[in-house]
Amino acid sequence: MKKKVERNYLEINSLKELNYSDINPENFHIELVEPVNFQLNKFFYKSIGKKHNWVDRLTWSENQWIKYTSDTKVKTYILKNKDDLAGYFELIIHTDKGEVEIAYLGLLEEFHNKKLGSYLLTLAIKNSFLEEPKRVWVHTCSLDHKNALNNYLSRGMKIFKKETLTI
Repeated sequence: MKKKVERNYLEINSLKELNYSDINPENFHIELVEPVNFQLNKFFYKSIGKKHNWVDRLTWSENQWIKYTSDTKVKTYILKNKDDLAGYFELIIHTDKGEVEIAYLGLLEEFHNKKLGSYLLTLAIKNSFLEEPKRVWVHTCSLDHKNALNNYLSRGMKIFKKETLTI
């Protein structure tokens, strides 16, 4: 069965353009995953992605996961509620282009509908600008969480490209 999917590419060019989330939840914090732990990336990718048709990495071998997460261009941050895992984001730093890509971002299902998505995205954008890029960008599609596009727009990101895919 074929399905049409709308994909939007968004960017933000300065930390000054960021509309900070007004949510600052108690007991939540982010941590940079150091040393890298491909099992965390794989866990979040599979757990969050199963509802959003994230399929490109499902066939990856352990070596592919290790190679990806060990790349110095990739930084993974996890969101924790005290010691419990809640969500994550992956940043890919493209120093040659002066940009940071938010490759993946999401919350585990039990943390949905608590306005934590805006908090997590705010942290992803802030941490992206620590790399001093000219822009931070992301793409989202109609298969992602129903609030994903609005969250990106609400944080100050602007659409720079749209496309329709058939999958």
